[in-house]
Amino acid sequence: MIANTKTAAIRVGITGVGSCVPDEIVTNDDIAERAQTSDEWIVERTGIRQRHVAGPGVAASDLASPAAERALARAGITSADVDLVLVATITPDMPFPATASVVAERLGAGQVAAYDLQAGCTGFVYALTQAYATIVAGLARRVLVVGVDLLTKYLNWEDRGTCILFGDGAGAAVVEEVSDGGFLSFELGNDGSHVEDLYVPAGGTRQPATAGSVAALDHTMRMNGRQVFKFATRVMVISAQRVLASAGFEPADIDLYVPHQANKRIIDHAVRELGIPEEKVVVNVDRFGNTSAASIPICLDEMLRDGTVAPGARVLMTGVGTGITWGSALIEWPTDGNNGGSV
Repeated sequence: MIANTKTAAIRVGITGVGSCVPDEIVTNDDIAERAQTSDEWIVERTGIRQRHVAGPGVAASDLASPAAERALARAGITSADVDLVLVATITPDMPFPATASVVAERLGAGQVAAYDLQAGCTGFVYALTQAYATIVAGLARRVLVVGVDLLTKYLNWEDRGTCILFGDGAGAAVVEEVSDGGFLSFELGNDGSHVEDLYVPAGGTRQPATAGSVAALDHTMRMNGRQVFKFATRVMVISAQRVLASAGFEPADIDLYVPHQANKRIIDHAVRELGIPEEKVVVNVDRFGNTSAASIPICLDEMLRDGTVAPGARVLMTGVGTGITWGSALIEWPTDGNNGGSV
């Protein structure tokens, strides 16, 4: 699915962002012995040096809510101004109700529309696309988009192939009509033939929770790392090229590239293939690990707070996640969207 926004009646962009990560930092050395690995091995293969990990009792809404509050404040609005709360997550507070309902209530948003969207690490890009379409269709004026995941809750900390990769976090963005700039193009896709390359076997209707499934660690993540790496390196490039072509741009026309922070080697491959200079690439995987749907908005928050992005900058975002899903969004940063929140 691909579309550009040239024919849209209005311009829609991001006017405020915010993020939140747990206080606890877990370094490679902290998990090296248990996972039978080393800091050097992890850094060489992933670029990750540390990650933030949520403690017992901390759920997705506990990170999503403060991230959302910061995004609202940066946009200069309150929860009363929001028409829809959209949470992208594969680690909800509970199977139902939607974590978005919990977040909306905590924000004091009243009886605003709210639902969750599940697209793995691509969730934030999918949610931005949904927010844009909702506003252009006239169903909402402002949408609060949150990407949040606590994948450390689904890890087997003795599985070296997965436990070294993930961290916890949340990022949020206010999406609304803007006076200039805004989203230029979107591209989304999915290949269901790779479902079992990255999944959690138990806990759904296919395999409900039992004492046996818990004992077998079937509620922890399974990943075919080799296949996911091969697929991700290919599709990140293809998706970025498609969304740029749709908007009539080349990689050289991009001011900032914000890839999903899955693995530094995947990012490096995409950058080489696209021909984007390193100084235009936003990378924080070394400090946060892979925070799934929170990855891109945490990057946006950091680059806005440190002044990396300015009004008029063309920003390309690309994600790849379980499904396997992928997606890209191209935005020209609006004048009325130049503020970041706090990590």
